[in-house]
Amino acid sequence: MIFGVWVAILPYLGFPFFWKNILFSLSGLAIIYLSFLLYQDSKAKSGLAKVFDNFSENKEFRDFKEGVKEVVEDIGESIMK
Repeated sequence: MIFGVWVAILPYLGFPFFWKNILFSLSGLAIIYLSFLLYQDSKAKSGLAKVFDNFSENKEFRDFKEGVKEVVEDIGESIMK
């Protein structure tokens, strides 16, 4: 909120063009940094990580592969007995 007021009144404070550009750039970087900190804080407080099923079509294949691996291990154990 304070940075919003700062950015709103900055053009009318009478700074030379060079210093105004520097102050706008620094203000923008400060807003970006504070936004990032607030985002990290809210993400840490939620405590839940989002899981995306980007390759959900491969999920069935992975489950099938794990099932085949278990069957092969069972067959190997029965042969070794």
